[in-house]
Amino acid sequence: MATNKDLCTVERRGRVHLITITGAGEHRLNPDLLAALRSAVAASAGAGALVLAAEGKFFSNGFDQAWARTAPPHLHSTMDGGLLALVADLLALRMPTVAAVTGHAAAAGCALALAHDAVLMRRTRGFLYMSEVDVGIKFVDFVAAVLRDKVPDAAARRDLVMRGDRVAAAEAVRRGLVDAAVDGGPEDVVAAAVAEAERLAARGWDGEAVAEIRKAAWPQLWGQVKDHGAGPAPAGVRPRL
Repeated sequence: MATNKDLCTVERRGRVHLITITGAGEHRLNPDLLAALRSAVAASAGAGALVLAAEGKFFSNGFDQAWARTAPPHLHSTMDGGLLALVADLLALRMPTVAAVTGHAAAAGCALALAHDAVLMRRTRGFLYMSEVDVGIKFVDFVAAVLRDKVPDAAARRDLVMRGDRVAAAEAVRRGLVDAAVDGGPEDVVAAAVAEAERLAARGWDGEAVAEIRKAAWPQLWGQVKDHGAGPAPAGVRPRL
C-alpha cells in the first residue's frame, strides 16, 4: 500500500495550502490516492485558501478502472465513496479552493477539478473530458450533481457529457467551465493558482460563512455528498481566513 507521501505532497506558500499529486502517471483515483488527498485536505487547518495541483501530463485521468478490475467486488464502493467524501470535504472546507489543472482532467478527474471554487487551466496542454459516453459507463449520482451545479449552461453541459467533447483551456474559458487559461508550463499554472488563492485569502472572509455559502450556492451537489465528509469542526470554533 502506498503511503501518503508517495501519492501527494503538501506545502504552505504564504496563506495557501498547496496539495500536489505526485509522479508522472495518470493519477487515477483509487482508494489509496483518494485517502491521501482527504488527509492532505484535512491538514489545511490554519491556511487561508487551498490549491490542488498535479505533476506530469495528467491532472487526473479519472477512476482507476484497472484497480476496479482486480479488487474484490465488496471493495468497489470504496473508490466511488472516496471521491464522494473528498468532494464533501472540499464543499465543507472553511476556505476558498482553487484547482490548478496542469494537464488532462478526464471523467472523475474532471469532476474533481470542477468541484473547486475556481479552476485555472494550462493554455497549451490538457483538456477537460467527460469520457463516460465514449466508454459506455453511467455517471454516479454525485458526479452528475457536480456537472449540474458547476456547468449551469445547458449547451456546454450537453457537449461535455453527451458529445464527449475534449475541451482545451481557451474554449473551456469561453464555455464558462474554467476561470482562466494560463500561459507557460505546469509551474506557471500552479503559480497563478497560488496567486489567485492568496488574493482570495487576503479578503479575510469568515471561514464558516464561506463553507455555508458554498453549500447553498450548489445545493444539488451538497445534498448528494453532505453525509459523507469529514464532519463539522468542534462546536464554538469559527476559523477566520
